[in-house]
Amino acid sequence: MNGKVRLGEFLQTRRSQLQPEDLGIPGYGERRRVPGLRREELAALAGVSVSYYTRLEQGQSLNASPQVLDAIARALRLEEAERLHLHDLARSSATGSGRSRRPAPERVTEATGQLLEALAHVPAIVSGRRSDVLAWNRLGHALFAGHLDPDAPDRPAERPNMARLVFLDAHTRDLYADWPAKARAVVGNLRLVAGRHPDDPALHALVGELRAKSSDFASMWADHRVTACAVATYQMRHPLVGPLTVTQQTLSQGRAPGRDQGQNIVVATTEADSPARTTLALLAQLTPQRNPARPGIRACAD
Repeated sequence: MNGKVRLGEFLQTRRSQLQPEDLGIPGYGERRRVPGLRREELAALAGVSVSYYTRLEQGQSLNASPQVLDAIARALRLEEAERLHLHDLARSSATGSGRSRRPAPERVTEATGQLLEALAHVPAIVSGRRSDVLAWNRLGHALFAGHLDPDAPDRPAERPNMARLVFLDAHTRDLYADWPAKARAVVGNLRLVAGRHPDDPALHALVGELRAKSSDFASMWADHRVTACAVATYQMRHPLVGPLTVTQQTLSQGRAPGRDQGQNIVVATTEADSPARTTLALLAQLTPQRNPARPGIRACAD
């Protein structure tokens, strides 16, 4: 799917999700053939001509200015992550798709490995931009994927992928008491990454696989919601130690020199003196050390 189509689908979907009465637009009791705002209503809210907005939505108008895109974002009531996503889509639409190259395997940098080692007492995983698990510490493996081979991140062709696990793995689905909330966060983050990297064939192959294998993913993907996963609290039902509530924080490594995208470290923390803290300590006691020389680190080396 090219950039023009992605931009048009995003605008059409988000326009259909807005109700005129929510924006103070009188409906006069009329029934609408399609849900949401009409193009002329959105154009008026954004302060652009109907013909211009129509061309933009149909992929016939390129090089929309940042000011126009921001005006449309305000009219659509987009949040900040969604506004940036709109800019990414417009940029992709204007420049067109470049040549798709087979992506090189992502690697954990030495600095990131050191940080993961320092986080030995909290569950932590290092994920790539496509949500592949590049490394995890002992507790990260035990909490998120204790049913998988702890050495799997060491082998690029066999790395677990958190998006696949959330949608296609029964163990991971049962792990979250509110699975739909976790699933929506995963889809929203993939949407954000896809907008930033429109020419990543491995990313688009992952999305295609999930759409084909999971009706839940296909439905959520069609919603065009965008989410920047930063901090979220989840109730988990761990099969070994029982229920616990954790706060998952994504620490972005940013854009590393010489790389398209830095890595993310996802850590799971618990409130001090809480039952969840006690449960996590029990999980640590029940999880054996695998590498005495470097406790709890399973870092990859391509």
